[in-house]
Amino acid sequence: MVEKRERIIVGITGASGIQYAVRILEILRDLGAETHLVMSKAAEVTCAYETDLSTSDIVSLADVKYGIQDIASAIASGSFKTRGMIVAPCSIRSMSEIATGVTSNLLTRAADVCLKERRKLVLMVRESPLHAGHLRNMAALSDLGAVIAPPLPAFYLKPQSVDDIITQTAERAIELLGIDVPDAARWGETAATGKRPRD
Repeated sequence: MVEKRERIIVGITGASGIQYAVRILEILRDLGAETHLVMSKAAEVTCAYETDLSTSDIVSLADVKYGIQDIASAIASGSFKTRGMIVAPCSIRSMSEIATGVTSNLLTRAADVCLKERRKLVLMVRESPLHAGHLRNMAALSDLGAVIAPPLPAFYLKPQSVDDIITQTAERAIELLGIDVPDAARWGETAATGKRPRD
């Protein structure tokens, strides 16, 4: 379980893969974390295309929800302590804003705050193929301390469903923040636990 209800920011952009954010919010809720959610307008559109969930359904999974232009909110300031932030999925546009520090909304500002305060920032970048400009921005973000974690399935786990793939990827992203997900299967521990291995 997460101790002292650590605060985690979850950002959702309009890239494909909003299911990852839903699962991340569900897992963090089960771990007892305090989640602070910010969604872009494009994310709300993607939600309607990719899921049967309403925006309200997703918002209900978080403890606090902020408007995308609410730059006076708590998560826009470094004095508001958090463990860090996961952007799931992360669009190339949002990634590029974060890489340059020229932010236009609360989501990218909150990510910028994590970088300047030396907090964990996990970007589940969702784009393919990538051109050199994308890769340069990723390298710049890595140099700044961000973790670039594209949502790629671990087929050695022999997933039985899309849900298995989403869950494993979500668990991995959460653990990149330094938060233990006790029920996650891990590579090398299968024999001892009976769980499927994981990266």
